[in-house]
Amino acid sequence: MGWLIVAAAALVLIAGWCASADTALLRVSRAGARELPAPGHEASASLQEALAEVPEYVAVLLLARVAAELAATVLVTAALRSWLGPGWRAYLIAALVMTVTIYLAAGIVPRALGRQHAASVARGAASVMHPVVRLLGPLPGMLLGAGRVLGRGRVPSGPSGEEEDIRGLVDLLERRRVIEPGERAMIHSVFEFGKTIAREVMVTRTDVVFAEGGKSLRQALSLALRSGFSRIPVVGENLDDVIGIAYLKDIVARVYEDPGSMETQPVTTVMRPATFVPDSKPIDDLLREMQARQIHLAIVIDEYGGTAGLVTIEDIIEEIVGEIADEYDRGVPAVEWLGEGLARVTARLPVDELAELFGVRIEAEDVETVGGLLAQRLGRVPIAGSTAVVAGLRLTAESLAGRRNRIGTVTVQRVGADGEPAAPAAEAGPPGGAGPPGDAVPGGSRPPGARPQPPPDGPRQ
Repeated sequence: MGWLIVAAAALVLIAGWCASADTALLRVSRAGARELPAPGHEASASLQEALAEVPEYVAVLLLARVAAELAATVLVTAALRSWLGPGWRAYLIAALVMTVTIYLAAGIVPRALGRQHAASVARGAASVMHPVVRLLGPLPGMLLGAGRVLGRGRVPSGPSGEEEDIRGLVDLLERRRVIEPGERAMIHSVFEFGKTIAREVMVTRTDVVFAEGGKSLRQALSLALRSGFSRIPVVGENLDDVIGIAYLKDIVARVYEDPGSMETQPVTTVMRPATFVPDSKPIDDLLREMQARQIHLAIVIDEYGGTAGLVTIEDIIEEIVGEIADEYDRGVPAVEWLGEGLARVTARLPVDELAELFGVRIEAEDVETVGGLLAQRLGRVPIAGSTAVVAGLRLTAESLAGRRNRIGTVTVQRVGADGEPAAPAAEAGPPGGAGPPGDAVPGGSRPPGARPQPPPDGPRQ
């Protein structure tokens, strides 16, 4: 009965080859096959035909694999019955042996080989299967038709076959250096584009600069110039009551036409209607809507009708092309000492590092960066010139960075109990006296380049 085991082993190998060919054919796309090197014209033509009819080839391979696995199981069971007798032990051992064998030899290993060597395996499978499929005639089509009838109404849980084909083609072209890695990442991001919602790309409410509706045009213009934003939401009673959008060009046009209106007219006289979108709206639909309505900014509302943030066309496009920087973005050191007890730090510097630099203890909850610490002490979004004193340190927002005009750098100065700059001391400045001597700011009330604190009656952000 040894020939039964040999035949069963051969059938398991055939089943494994079918699984490997199935994986390879699904991985290689028709467009990618044109880039594959082929030793002969006939093999290349067979592969092109196979990839043009992948469902039929996969159906035949699946049928052959199932038939081979069942036949091998029957042969092994028959061999064990002849050796062990007709008892239940023969069936149990056959089930265990064939489960492990088929799992390894016809499942895990061949599929891994099909993924790793997709080109060569697909070419060989096409050469073998092309005449078989032609010989079977209408049978592959009948198998596909039966599958469609039985699977009607079921929703696939994973990505479609077409999407997987395109993803595989993009990966193949990137490996062959036809496209750059950045282009590959951009194409892959397109597939995730429709799955992303507005909440994931919006500027959160805490980072939005607002203008109160009762403020004058002068105050609104000052806020726009200091914050660097050309479109600012206008609120009524509270931040959840967005009544419109103030455009910088509309404010400038009104002031140019009627200079006296700067003090007499409120910002509500030039604001435009606001567009509201739910935070669960897919961004591909949102982008089409914003293009059709010719708007660049929309207010995002949460499920309770409150203001969750805002989203711009740039935020949506960044999901495909990545972060968009402007001509004002430049690299800055994390810490730059300007004199005794005076330093310029990035807004992203951790609070713990700031405390260590100046030898102070800073108690801050729910914030981790200097920019977050400044915003927490101000109770609003900081803009250039915003100042707060924390643990004997005066933090002054100094510059804007990035397309969203967030605070980029903050000047930190040691101050005394009266709020005036502390007198130079040996321990002031960087540890070990690393600060440049003689660079202290005369008067020390404001570092060079920093803008003055906005007037107390200025618009709330």
